[in-house]
Amino acid sequence: MMLSSKQVESMSLASYSQTLKTANDKKTLNTDPVVLARVRAISDRLIKQTPVYRADAANWKWEVNVEKNDQVNAYCMPGGKIMVFTGLIDKLKATDDELAAVIGHEIAHALREHGRERMSLAYAQQGGLALLAAVIGSKKNAATGLALGGAAMGTQLFFALPNSRTQETEADRMGLELAARAGYNPNAAISLWTKMAQSGGKKPAEFLSDHPSDKTRIDDLSKLIPTVMPLYEQAKMSK
Repeated sequence: MMLSSKQVESMSLASYSQTLKTANDKKTLNTDPVVLARVRAISDRLIKQTPVYRADAANWKWEVNVEKNDQVNAYCMPGGKIMVFTGLIDKLKATDDELAAVIGHEIAHALREHGRERMSLAYAQQGGLALLAAVIGSKKNAATGLALGGAAMGTQLFFALPNSRTQETEADRMGLELAARAGYNPNAAISLWTKMAQSGGKKPAEFLSDHPSDKTRIDDLSKLIPTVMPLYEQAKMSK
């Protein structure tokens, strides 16, 4: 962990803010109020369960947005910045339970600080401070350069390296439990990953391009489902 949580969250916020601005300029940000409300409602139920895993998550400045984009993809940046692409919804015809499975999986990555691990590794591999200095130093205005540099670094480091298989397994397990605690059917994880694997034909969906999506993953989830079903049943009863 070469980067602190504070550093990573700051870069992630700058990157996410730049992403929102770009999407807004292209008129692809939150274009459908119904879809946005649906994604935020599902995410809010998941977010309410995050303090079970780490108390400080209750104080994160969570943000949920939807970008009109054909990619079958979603992510949650460090600190709770969530983005869902419409391709995930439209191409998979995803149910609420299936959306909860994938959003819960991404939230789990943030809770376990997998992004910070990846960003620290990418930071080390790409020259660290020298790279940051070069990015910022190339800007004429220091303040603007710092903001743009932070956004560029956040984007570059967060997406530079794929999650490891260990990180994916952790996110699968925690995401499954998180969704169950929020009252979403754990069985949807199986149908979701099956759709995901099939959506790209011979080529994996964008979301799975760096993910170990195979029979082993689905088998592992199938074995875990009975262990979280009581949480799901309890959540349904408490509604």
